[in-house]
Amino acid sequence: MKYFFPDSQDIVDPSFDFEREDRSNERVRQRDDQYAHEVFSTPAYDGLLVSKGIVDGIAGNSGKYTLAQRHRLYRVGAKEFFRTETLPVIGDCGAFTYVREEIPPFSVDEVLNFYNDCDFDLGISVDHVILAYNPKFDFIKASDNKEVAEHLKRQEITLQLASKFLKEHQANGLRFIPLGVAQGWSPKSYTTAVAALQDMGYDYIALGGMVPLKTKDILACLESINEIRKSGTKLHLLGVTRVDSIPTFEKYGVASFDSTSPLRQAFKDDRDNYYTLDRTYTAIRVPQVSANPQLLRNISSGKLSQEAARKMEKAALDALRRFDVGDFSLEETLDAVDSYDRFCDPKKNHREIYREALIDSPWKNCPCDVCRRLGYHVILFRGAERNRRRGFHNVWTFYRRLKNAFGLLDENNYSLF
Repeated sequence: MKYFFPDSQDIVDPSFDFEREDRSNERVRQRDDQYAHEVFSTPAYDGLLVSKGIVDGIAGNSGKYTLAQRHRLYRVGAKEFFRTETLPVIGDCGAFTYVREEIPPFSVDEVLNFYNDCDFDLGISVDHVILAYNPKFDFIKASDNKEVAEHLKRQEITLQLASKFLKEHQANGLRFIPLGVAQGWSPKSYTTAVAALQDMGYDYIALGGMVPLKTKDILACLESINEIRKSGTKLHLLGVTRVDSIPTFEKYGVASFDSTSPLRQAFKDDRDNYYTLDRTYTAIRVPQVSANPQLLRNISSGKLSQEAARKMEKAALDALRRFDVGDFSLEETLDAVDSYDRFCDPKKNHREIYREALIDSPWKNCPCDVCRRLGYHVILFRGAERNRRRGFHNVWTFYRRLKNAFGLLDENNYSLF
């Protein structure tokens, strides 16, 4: 089972000083920054997934790449751009970036050229996401229901584009491995799509639109697909992360998947911000007075005092630093952190979940390069450099969870592969 990490220009600046909170004036973004596979001395994933929607953007959306970065990716190819010779790279359209469009904004030729020019190892056909899961739609005529008609239309578009994608791929003798995309709204509709893609000649098929589905629904789809899946057909789950079910997924032909969830949880989730092999912890929020948007708005409006905020921020950071070296008690540290926390948002009370994180101090026992270098800074919810590194730690730990699900970790949590 292979885990591909979707690129969204999530990189960190190795020159960043966490005590002084500044960086080198000579730093050039991307060129000097590091990807997760450069941060860790052991693998954090099996490959990368790069979306055309992220790189090039669509109308009204410029994407995540600067013009110079786009040009360089096209010029030097993915392996040199991402500074890796060993990781395979999948090219994708990024259907979620144009989910509200009537038809995909990219032509088959544009996507084939993108994959070929960037020298990707694998490429996913152009698709159109179906944002619904309702098996009852199988029994409703398209003429009687606009939603059903729209789903059928998107599935037909996806299959038509997949057919053209494979024909042109073969006609031009392109080197990357093609994946067809199956979109559906039920086990039956996904099975119909997979059967059609197999008939076209695909033996590697990506299942799209499953991100919001419950695990039982994904399993229902895989069970149905397995009834018609050829022995040589492999499946890829787009955007799906369910570690506990991965071994079961594999039994139904799932060979790979991709997800940014471990990274995003580091700073998007209210509680599950820091991964260990068997649980999660809540990151300790210490907002930057000079950079936190909500805090700055409250200061500008006169709701909060900037001077008071700066004093409490400094007190909280000093307390955490001193606690880490044993100079401050747990309660003293919690008092300082809790005072600033409540000052920023009186409705929140994180004291007890912060207590748990500080007592356990899981970063002290984590062997990953991020925790070894950052120490307690990794648990601080504060600025992109800390938050993204915590996300990298989560990705690395998630990868170990995946290996552990297959019995591929030794007693010290190191990979046996």
